[in-house]
Amino acid sequence: MTQLAPVARQIIAGRHPDPFHYLGPHTEGDRTVVRVFLPDADEVVAIGERDEQALARLDPAGLFEGPLDNPGRYRLRVRYGDAAVEFDDAYRFPPLLSDLDLYLLGEGNHLQLYDKLGAHPMTMDGVAGVGFAVWAPNAQRVSVVGDFNAWDGRRHAMRVRGNGYWEIFVPGAQAAQKYKYEIVARNGALLPLKSDPVGFGAEMRPSTASVVVDFVARPEPARAADTVNALDRPMSIYEVHLGSWRRKGPQAEWLTYRELAEQLPAYAADMGFTHVELLPVMEHPFDGSWGYQPTGLYAPTSRFGSPEDFVALIDALHKAGLGVLLDWVPGHFPDDPHGLARFDGTGLYEHEDPRQGRHLDWGTLIYNYGRVEVTNFLIANALFWLDRYKADGLRVDAVASMLYLDYSRPEGGWVANKYGGRENIDAIAFLRRTNTELFKEFPHATTAAEESTAWPMVSRPADWGGLGFGYKWNMGWMHDTLDYMSKDPVYRRHHHGNILFGLHYAFSENFILPLSHDEVVHGKRSILGRMPGDEWQRFANLRAYYGFMYGHPGKKLLFMGSEFAQDTEWSHDHSLPWHLLERPLHAGVQRLMRDLNRLYRDTPALHALDCAAEGFEWLVADDANNSTFAWLRKGKSANERCLVVVNFTPQVLCDYRVRVPFSGTWREVLNSDAGIYGGGNVGNAGSVSAVVTRDSPELHIVIPPLAAVYFVPEV
Repeated sequence: MTQLAPVARQIIAGRHPDPFHYLGPHTEGDRTVVRVFLPDADEVVAIGERDEQALARLDPAGLFEGPLDNPGRYRLRVRYGDAAVEFDDAYRFPPLLSDLDLYLLGEGNHLQLYDKLGAHPMTMDGVAGVGFAVWAPNAQRVSVVGDFNAWDGRRHAMRVRGNGYWEIFVPGAQAAQKYKYEIVARNGALLPLKSDPVGFGAEMRPSTASVVVDFVARPEPARAADTVNALDRPMSIYEVHLGSWRRKGPQAEWLTYRELAEQLPAYAADMGFTHVELLPVMEHPFDGSWGYQPTGLYAPTSRFGSPEDFVALIDALHKAGLGVLLDWVPGHFPDDPHGLARFDGTGLYEHEDPRQGRHLDWGTLIYNYGRVEVTNFLIANALFWLDRYKADGLRVDAVASMLYLDYSRPEGGWVANKYGGRENIDAIAFLRRTNTELFKEFPHATTAAEESTAWPMVSRPADWGGLGFGYKWNMGWMHDTLDYMSKDPVYRRHHHGNILFGLHYAFSENFILPLSHDEVVHGKRSILGRMPGDEWQRFANLRAYYGFMYGHPGKKLLFMGSEFAQDTEWSHDHSLPWHLLERPLHAGVQRLMRDLNRLYRDTPALHALDCAAEGFEWLVADDANNSTFAWLRKGKSANERCLVVVNFTPQVLCDYRVRVPFSGTWREVLNSDAGIYGGGNVGNAGSVSAVVTRDSPELHIVIPPLAAVYFVPEV
C-alpha cells in the first residue's frame, strides 16, 4: 500500500471538515479517480456508465481508490464478507444549499430555512434519497448517522459550507427513518449524538432520535376563516393539554391525534368556543414540563402520533369552525445532551455566560437573541407552524422573562445592556421582528403574549414602538379578580377596587382574559376550589364569576375542565374528571358556559368593541356596600347594546335601579341563577320595562344572589 496523504488520514480519522474534497470522483491529469471510504468493506467495484472498475484498497480501514472512465452516475458494488450490496455513492452528488441560501442564512434572513435545513426526501440526479443540512459552525466534523448507515459516523461525514452549515445527500435514505448528528467539537471531543434542531419528526420519549418526514406526501389541512382572529370578532379560547383532556381504556392511555380529531373539535364547537389553544405540541423529553421545555421546535410530539396524524387534528378543528392557537416557547430550552445545549461543543444557541444563558428558576438555557442565526432559527419556526400546519396563531410563553435581563436574578447575577439598563435589547428586537414578519406573511393570523408586567404597548405595532403582538394576556385582571372572588362576600366591599382597577387600563392593550392552566396547579386549587362558602355558594360564585368575565371587555380564555367546574387541581398524568358531569351542579356550570359562549358570539355588543373604550360604559361602579356592578357593552351600531349586572353578595337585591339609554322592554337574555344552571331561579320573568324618569330611562330589576344577569333592549 502507498503512503497515505495527510488528507486521507484525516478522512479515516473522521477529522476532515470537507470529505468531498477527497472522496468521490476527481479529475487528476487526464483521468478520473474515484475514492470511497467504506469501513469494514472487503471489496469495492465502481460501476460507471460504460465500464466498471475494481478499486484498490489504500488502507485497511476501508479506503479505496481507482480510475473510472466516464463515471457519470456511477454506483458502487461492495462486498462485506459473504454479503454484496449495490448503492449510489453519496460523495458524487452536488451541494444542497445554493449561494443564495448561504447568503440569507449568513445574514439571518432565511425565513423559510425549514425548506433547506433539516432532513428532506428528494431526488437528485435521478436518485431518491434524503438531503440533510445542519448548522454547527464550531464543529471539526459533522456526520449524519441513522437507520440508513448502521449509525456509523464514519460513513456519511458531511461537507461544510458558508458559516458552518453542514450538508449531505444520502442516496437511498427515506421517510420514517431515524437519524441524529455525530459531531466532533473544535477540541476534538466526540459529543453525545444530537437530534436535529430542524427535525420535523421525533422518536417517542425516552428515545431521542429525529425522524425523516416527507412534507410533499403529507396532506394539507383545511384553513380557518380569514376573520378568525379579527379584533371585532368573538374570541373564546378553550385551552387544552392533549395528554390529559381525555384518556381511554383501563390503562388510561393517551388519545391519539386522530382520536382527538374525532372528539375534541366536536366538543369544543358544541360548547361554543371559537378557538382551541394547545399547550406546546413541540417535542419535549419530560411529560411534567407540559411541553414548555421543548427540544424539537419543528416536530409535533410523537406522544400522540405522527406529523400526518397531527395534520388530521388541525384539519378537523378547522372544519369544525375553530381557530387553532399553539403555545410557542422561544424563551428557553432544556439542557438535555441530545438537544441544543452546547450543540457544537460551544454555547451556540445559548449564551456562554450563565448570567445571560441560564434560567435560575427553571434550570433551562436562554437563547442568544443577539446572534442572527439563532433569531433566524426562531422566527422561521414561528412561520413554520402557520405555513406547514396552518395554525392560526401563536401564544408566546414567558415573554416577561425575555424582556428583562435581571428577570428572577439576584443582585450581581445579571449583565446589563450596553446602556447600563435591565432591558434585553436583543430580545425586544427579536420579538418585534417575529411579529412583523408573521403578520406580513400571514395577515389573518395572530400572536398573544403571556406578559405579566406593565411593559407598554405589547399589542401595538412595532413601527409605533410596540412589541407587535396581536393580543396580550391580561394577567393583572386575572390575579385581581381571582383574589376578589376568593374572599368571603362579607369582605368584598373592602376590595371593590379589585374589580374596578382592570377597567382603568382595559383598553391600553388588546387583551385576552385568561383563566389558564397556570391558575389550577401548584397548590392554587381549581377555579371552583377558590370560591368561598358552602357547596351552593361556591357554585353560585363560580357562575357569577364566569358571567362577569364574559361581560367584561376583552377576549376570553378558559382552561379545560374549568368549563364544568373541575373540583381538584389539574394533573397532566390523568384525564379530566368527566364523571363530575353526572352531578347536576357541574352539569349546570357546563350548560352556563355553553350559553355564555353562544351569547358572546351572537351579540355584537359583547365582542365587536372588545378592545376599544367606546365599547364600554360604567353604569354602577360605586356600590361597594352591595358588591354590585353594572355596565353597558356597546357594538358598532347605536342599537347594539347589552346591559351586564353582577351581584357578588348572597343577598337578593330587589328593585335595583339602573339607568339605561333606551326606554321600552329589555329582555333578560342570560341569568346565571337560572335553575337550569343549578341556581335558585330568581330573576325578572324574562324581561323588564324601562321606567321613564326626568333624566333617563331606568330599569328596576331583581338581581339574584351571587349572580350575573344580562339584558338587551328590544329596539
